[in-house]
Amino acid sequence: MSTDHNKSGIAALTLAAIGIVYGDIGTSPLYTLRAVFHSEHGLPLTQANLLGIISLIFWALLLIVTLKYVTLVLRADNRGEGGIMALMALALNSVTPQSKWHLPLLFVGVFGATMFYGDSVITPAISVLGAIEGLEVAAPALHAYVVPIAAVVLIALYMLQSRGTAGIGRYFGPIMVVWFLALAVMGIINVMAAPQIMAAVNPYYAYHFVVDNGFIGFVALGAVVLAITGAEALYADMGHFGKKPIRGAWFLIVAPSLIINYFGQGALLISDPSAVDNPFFHQLGSWATYPLVILSTMAAVIASQATISGTFSMTKQAIALGLLPRMRILHTSASEMGQIYIPMVNWLQLSVVLLAVISFGSSDDLAAAYGIAVTATMSATTILTFFVTRYRWHLPLLLCFGATGFFFVMDVLLFSSTALKLFHGGWFPLLLGVILFTVMLTWRTGRELVFANLQKHAIPLEAFLESLFVAPPARVYGTALFLRGESDGVPHALLHNLSHNKVLHERVVFLTVHMLEQPYVAYEDRLTVTPLGHECYQVNVNYGFKDEPDIPAVLQQCGEHGLPFEMMETSFFIARQTVISTPGQGMSAWREHLFVTMSRNARAAADYYQIPPNRVIELGTQVEI
Repeated sequence: MSTDHNKSGIAALTLAAIGIVYGDIGTSPLYTLRAVFHSEHGLPLTQANLLGIISLIFWALLLIVTLKYVTLVLRADNRGEGGIMALMALALNSVTPQSKWHLPLLFVGVFGATMFYGDSVITPAISVLGAIEGLEVAAPALHAYVVPIAAVVLIALYMLQSRGTAGIGRYFGPIMVVWFLALAVMGIINVMAAPQIMAAVNPYYAYHFVVDNGFIGFVALGAVVLAITGAEALYADMGHFGKKPIRGAWFLIVAPSLIINYFGQGALLISDPSAVDNPFFHQLGSWATYPLVILSTMAAVIASQATISGTFSMTKQAIALGLLPRMRILHTSASEMGQIYIPMVNWLQLSVVLLAVISFGSSDDLAAAYGIAVTATMSATTILTFFVTRYRWHLPLLLCFGATGFFFVMDVLLFSSTALKLFHGGWFPLLLGVILFTVMLTWRTGRELVFANLQKHAIPLEAFLESLFVAPPARVYGTALFLRGESDGVPHALLHNLSHNKVLHERVVFLTVHMLEQPYVAYEDRLTVTPLGHECYQVNVNYGFKDEPDIPAVLQQCGEHGLPFEMMETSFFIARQTVISTPGQGMSAWREHLFVTMSRNARAAADYYQIPPNRVIELGTQVEI
């Protein structure tokens, strides 16, 4: 019975994975071949070129998606979690903080993450535009309406984010299964009409395409990258679904459907070269254009939704890892912890997506911008995977170089080919990445400067308490809880309270939150309670970067450690830091001002840790950097 239950559970997860994980790569057939043979590439549509391109796409799906991601990278999980942030944390844990590799690995991880943000802006824009462009095939006069319709679809999608996807999410899997089956059926029909396309399975055609076409072939590689966009999502969503459902969905449905459809589009172009303007929507003839537009728009919206949810999840992880300031995070589902909504990220992302849609105007023009973000993230993933295999798994150096070096060479080749489009749209994700990279490193460096300043002026807690109770102040009823940073001595809020109110509560608790470089912390490892004497206690709380900080829940758990709390008798004292930029030290002036601005607008600690606002007493303190 339990075996049947496990099988049905895996089947349900596999169906869900098809809807969430594979939306991005699943919508690539909408625009890939059209972009490859776009007139600006100068690649003529000949049978030899067609066989070469289809062969390149086939082997890219096999080597990069199947071998690299599905086989190798999915093994590098951080306690079940995947994604560039989890991989960066795993790689950083593999080397010591004093290691010469620690800072470069941080830079590579942050760079990869910021490129993912660039990718997450272009995915909704190119997917929805690519779907709506099918209208032009049916009625060329509708060309002027493509961008406005795409903008309306995207605005509606982002406006629905605050309501969550719990209601409509259950339909994502079945809709995407219909989508992949439609891809397979269309592919089979066209392959039967021109079976000679199946020769592209032979890598000989891919090799000769690159060799014979020289620079033009190298440029075309940048468009072939579009076929593997979304591969990073396989890894990023591992924590939600697990390895087995993601691998099962890829091998059983997604990979066969994609491969058959690409071969089908190739066969169509052999039979009817005039279909090159939009091969996808010509696959079944004019009667199927409108149904395909509707189905592809649904698939594009699902692909966009998966990317938006991924952005929210990554932002939450970046906040926990100290790379971004605290933001308002809302939970859109009472049962699903991972379903969150971050208003600031939502509206910022919509603004940039609309800017991309309006500025570029077509999926062909966006294709140049797309590849550079994807290949940059892939390169970062490969580098981090090497350090995990070598320093965490302790595999032989030669094996590690062999396993990751092969993929790194491919990543660099693909990145180089997409970088040729730097001035034709490639600058867009790079600019977004540079801005976010600067923001993240400025926030991290600023926090380090704040901690260094606090530590420099810190009064050791134990020595302070010893001297305080030589002539103890008056004790008042209740519990005072002081939030205390990892590097702090005596909390400033306690010093201010003693200075102004001249009293101490009958029970005093110092609470320190430790954010660990792992996704989750087990319940039994969540906290430790250390008595300091005179009814004073130090409580250390451990969270992973995917855990939900919840101080009231922690206080309930303290009861199991002999330290019960009554919430209505507990006052939370929090020092509100005002950061002041001073010339001649720390960061450059503009970065310090950026950090000060972010610090002022960061979400309050009480709100972030879910402390009841009517129990909070905030006391101000100034910190110079």
